[in-house]
Amino acid sequence: MNQKVTFSQQIPTSVYVHIPFCRRRCFYCDFPIFVIGDKLRGEKSGTISQYVEVLCQEITVARTFERPIETIFFGGGTPSLLSSKQLQKILNIIQERFGIATNAEISMEIDPGTFDLLHLQGYRDAGINRVSLGVQSFTENLLQACGRSHSVKDIFAAVDLIRQVEIPEFSMDLISGLPHQTLDIWRESLEKAIAIAPTHISIYDLTIEPQTAFGRYYQPGNKPLPEDEITVKMYRMAQNTLTDAGYEHYEISNYARSGHQCRHNRVYWENRPYYAFGMGAASYVEGKRFTRPRKTKEYYAWVENGCVVDCQETPTDEVLLETLMLGLRLAEGVSIASIKKQFGQNKVDKIDQILQPYVEKSWVEVVKGRLRLTDPEGFLFSNVILAKLFEKL
Repeated sequence: MNQKVTFSQQIPTSVYVHIPFCRRRCFYCDFPIFVIGDKLRGEKSGTISQYVEVLCQEITVARTFERPIETIFFGGGTPSLLSSKQLQKILNIIQERFGIATNAEISMEIDPGTFDLLHLQGYRDAGINRVSLGVQSFTENLLQACGRSHSVKDIFAAVDLIRQVEIPEFSMDLISGLPHQTLDIWRESLEKAIAIAPTHISIYDLTIEPQTAFGRYYQPGNKPLPEDEITVKMYRMAQNTLTDAGYEHYEISNYARSGHQCRHNRVYWENRPYYAFGMGAASYVEGKRFTRPRKTKEYYAWVENGCVVDCQETPTDEVLLETLMLGLRLAEGVSIASIKKQFGQNKVDKIDQILQPYVEKSWVEVVKGRLRLTDPEGFLFSNVILAKLFEKL
């Protein structure tokens, strides 16, 4: 039987809150969402109001520890379909239940075309100090091909509102490898993003999930999807273009100005514990990973029945694999000393043996006592490297 890692000293100080509502489902999305079309938003939507009530009920009964929350992330879905009052209500419950540190990072995903100046001012006044704008592309026909509900005009209008409200941290999401996307189109999106000058940019390579519309339309590697050779060039282009523009490539998919990394996401990559609330949200508390029901009806019933978390503590070998899988996404990689302390010298020796061929290929390196993937080669072949670790460990 696997031994268990002791988690008694690892107290969560981060919260993920899932807001599942969207005006439509994007063709690549397999997240747990609830499509409301162009129905009323915020308090005018009974569906959203009911969800907020149930969500707050879940937070109210959560187990607490004696440390305030340092990062909060509202993801979705489209959290910007909430009213500022609903957002404030959720934050008030978190404050009452856990306490929120005075310097907490409070992030919110927002979509162009889903908010106006008053909404954004309300979010800021409620405590939001970081927004992540779901741009995905600056090309009109690609937005339509993805099933996005916003236009390029909406993007620039949203950016103007963000600047007016002066939210301190501003991140932008882009997707590469979209159907019909060329290198020239991709370069144009990168250049427009740089011209807007957000403090943070996330670059995601399209993944075709089986249960999505794209999963029904396309097979990975087949036209109109770009060939693998082209998506590799897109990755290299993003790395070169963004680093030349002064962004640090601090994680496989993320770039930031100095001092502007996403504190909340680093909790995941460093395999630290965190609370999570809402439909389909996955938490990691006291060594246990637990995912809430992905359907509204089942989630409501789960909360009504007392929010029982029925799962086992993660076995040591799984914790090691998670630590490597997540930590090697970071440019700085993982500390060898920390691996040795938590899992033993034998595991360090085994990892070294497994990765030696990739060291010889210059995909993996050890720098200042940290095991890391090289940029961009190691990052590009990360799936190969991680698959080998899973196979051998």
